[in-house]
Amino acid sequence: MTAITGPPGLVSAESDQLAEVMVGLALFGGLPESIRHWLASRIAQVSVEAGQSVFREYDPAREVYVVLDGELEVRMGVADPVKLARLAPGDSFGEMSVIDMQRRSASVFALTPSLLLRVTSADMEALYRYDPKAYSLFVLNLAREISRKLRVANERLASLQREP
Repeated sequence: MTAITGPPGLVSAESDQLAEVMVGLALFGGLPESIRHWLASRIAQVSVEAGQSVFREYDPAREVYVVLDGELEVRMGVADPVKLARLAPGDSFGEMSVIDMQRRSASVFALTPSLLLRVTSADMEALYRYDPKAYSLFVLNLAREISRKLRVANERLASLQREP
């Protein structure tokens, strides 16, 4: 993976464009423009080549990612991996890691060249110190994404029970 932004806190035309892109991303929903610009100047954009892993199951975890471009796949299991999900622009992954601080529960691989946003636990702590209200909204957005994914998983489990 290659970070493509400048140092944290650097305000640039790129971070201004990123702040505008963040408007349409669920994790940043409802955040004021000033907070989006502040975050865009801090968080990293990461490039991942096709076939490359973003992280692997059981890796240490302290960051959440948002897909800006490309397609990725979530897999669980090392010896005989099961495909859990496909990720497209706008999707997020790794949310549990910034909530429960456990190791990764699955692996994520790029199917195509991909561009991601990476929000670290340190970024979240900085947001808390900068604006606790915005931090609360960001954490609520994380919780909503986790809840949405849990509902999808529940539906899949229920559909398996319905099969003969």
